[in-house]
Amino acid sequence: MKNYTDLQDCFGQTSALGVRDLVQRGFPRWQVLYAAKTGRLERVARGLYALPESEPSEAHALVVVALKAPRAAICLLSALRFHQLTTAMPHEVWIAVKKDARKPSIVYPPVRVVRFGADNFDLGLETHRLEGAPVRIYSVARTVVDLFRYRNKVGLDVALEALREGWKERRFTMAEVEGIAARLRMTKVMRPYLQSLAV
Repeated sequence: MKNYTDLQDCFGQTSALGVRDLVQRGFPRWQVLYAAKTGRLERVARGLYALPESEPSEAHALVVVALKAPRAAICLLSALRFHQLTTAMPHEVWIAVKKDARKPSIVYPPVRVVRFGADNFDLGLETHRLEGAPVRIYSVARTVVDLFRYRNKVGLDVALEALREGWKERRFTMAEVEGIAARLRMTKVMRPYLQSLAV
């Protein structure tokens, strides 16, 4: 049977691990549950545990969601926040799933699910390592276009601010945004705003 030091070593740079991950690392399920009961592990979500002394980063909620729903992708307001193009902190983690995929069942943290078409789901999708875990997040250019696509949900002002700030900080090229807008059939909607940037 492994000891508590082995359990601590298991986490490394990762803030949270699932029961399955810990079992694969040699801890029987009962030992994981006992560690949680005795305070050596902290339950952060159903089937997800962290060390009690671990300091979660600002991106901790994204990590938890990514571990619970590995096929989903962080999008819209949460991606905007990750890319530091807004100071607003979303109350929910915005995730995209494919249109025909089952909606992830996540109690904590609260999530807002949108459905993207399978043919363009991977467009602009990046993988970042946060707290040691792989997290799928849309690029700045894809996020800006998606904000215009979902302007009725997030607000046109949010989309315009992201476009202006991203352009000012050179976080994307005009060709990148135009290419993604064309693929997502948003060229006509975005053209006047893109033209205003080029002036």
